[in-house]
Amino acid sequence: MNKTASFTNNVRVTYSTSAAFTPTVVALGKFDGLHYGHQQVIQPILNHIKMQESAKKKRSLTKEHIYPTVVTFNPHPQEFFTGKPWPLLTPLQEKVQQLQNCGIEQLVLLPFDKELTALSPQDFVEKILVQQLKAQMITVGEDFRFGKHRSGTTSDLQDIAAKFNIPVVIVPNYSFQDERISSSSIRQALAKGDIHRAKVLLNYPYNLTGKVIKAQQLDRTIGFSLANIQLTANKLLPRHGVYAVRVFIVNETIDDSSLSNHLLPIGIGVINVAHHLIVNDTYPSVEVHLLDWLGYLYDKTLTVQLEEFLRPEQKFSSSETLKAQITADCAKARYLLLRSTNLDKFAG
Repeated sequence: MNKTASFTNNVRVTYSTSAAFTPTVVALGKFDGLHYGHQQVIQPILNHIKMQESAKKKRSLTKEHIYPTVVTFNPHPQEFFTGKPWPLLTPLQEKVQQLQNCGIEQLVLLPFDKELTALSPQDFVEKILVQQLKAQMITVGEDFRFGKHRSGTTSDLQDIAAKFNIPVVIVPNYSFQDERISSSSIRQALAKGDIHRAKVLLNYPYNLTGKVIKAQQLDRTIGFSLANIQLTANKLLPRHGVYAVRVFIVNETIDDSSLSNHLLPIGIGVINVAHHLIVNDTYPSVEVHLLDWLGYLYDKTLTVQLEEFLRPEQKFSSSETLKAQITADCAKARYLLLRSTNLDKFAG
């Protein structure tokens, strides 16, 4: 991707504030996972845009367009401070698609480097948010910190922005079963294979997306058709093991804000997230067995939604025992997913 600016679907993505469209209303934060709490941080700027558009229509006014913008950091601050790769709940392409679904028009990725971390809270607000992004409104979560040594609090942000007549909305933290909804809590749930908890905290199923590649071609030895999906290098993998999944093919020709149009369902299946499946020592891959699917999938991009954790990763003494276990996994996945579908229909 061009490091200045480009469009991904309908969202403008830029690594340079000087290339950003202005004026803006800004949701500011890390936004890894775009979980339920993050969605609440984004909502006020979308509401502000709706109010502005409604006022323009009522008064027949012609005003310059205001861009609903998410401002976050690249790389993730944890990666900068530790010097180690930081796996993401939502790598860039996934984040952009979800932001488009929300109605966000622009994503600004601030380079998280020594220069940025040296800015005082006052300079961060004045130089980046006011002068460069021309922010007319800012929203943040209540625990957001910014500026040198993370010394700036949300109260500081309000006070500094008030000098420029910019309102700041501070969104409270949200909890589920007495646990604060956060990227950390979602990571912990995924590490345990607790897919249901992760889904509730995210407010959507955890997804794995990637192109179908030719890898070990294990299907030739055990009689099952397996699709090997190559993921992005920085995608956070859940607990190793076998999962029941819903599978979608990514329709890259549709330019629409509707997730249902972007992802076309092609069935249910079983996915194996295994420690040994590494391609070129860089890009992790996962094996998906689609139930009742006969189509051609090589070079297609698939998204799998994790629905049920079936069992931990295990070794097998022979191809026959492996085949028997996969048969059992598929039967269990079919039962659980079809039952879930029927319960959803009954509830509807």
